[in-house]
Amino acid sequence: MSTTVNIGLLILRTVVGLLFAGHGAQKLFGWFGGRGMAGHTGIMERLGMSPALFWAWISALAEFLGGLGLLFGLLTPLAASALIGTMLVAIVKVHWAKGVWNGNGGFEFPLTMASVAFVVGLTGPGFYSLDRAIGLRLPEPATYLVALLAMLVVVAVGLVVPSVRRHAHRTVS
Repeated sequence: MSTTVNIGLLILRTVVGLLFAGHGAQKLFGWFGGRGMAGHTGIMERLGMSPALFWAWISALAEFLGGLGLLFGLLTPLAASALIGTMLVAIVKVHWAKGVWNGNGGFEFPLTMASVAFVVGLTGPGFYSLDRAIGLRLPEPATYLVALLAMLVVVAVGLVVPSVRRHAHRTVS
């Protein structure tokens, strides 16, 4: 890769990684005006994610640790996959019904963030990364493909299992 491409990847990873890590910190610690885990767990309950506390921890850690991974270029395929997963759930559970555009609460922004994470996972973090600095070479593209598949399974479980439980509960009641 050329120097300009590597610098471009570094800038992209820095901005997007910091935004994700900050968003995760809002959920985990209540930083930057966030609600902390209690507030985030309440949101998960309202979204029908069950068990809410479990999914709150999964999403908050995925955003915080995935954001840091993207920022530093560390375990990049895993970080990117975690971030894509949180954005897929956000799109489906929060934004989809509101259409595309962010001004209406739509999925424009989470789709953009997921796309950036996908591309960084696909291309790798570039020259200026901890993966490169410490000589960490994960088998590519196999690591990324396995991480994406695992993420899709986790997202599917998170989205489908609560719906099945609610339906079964309604049928029994």
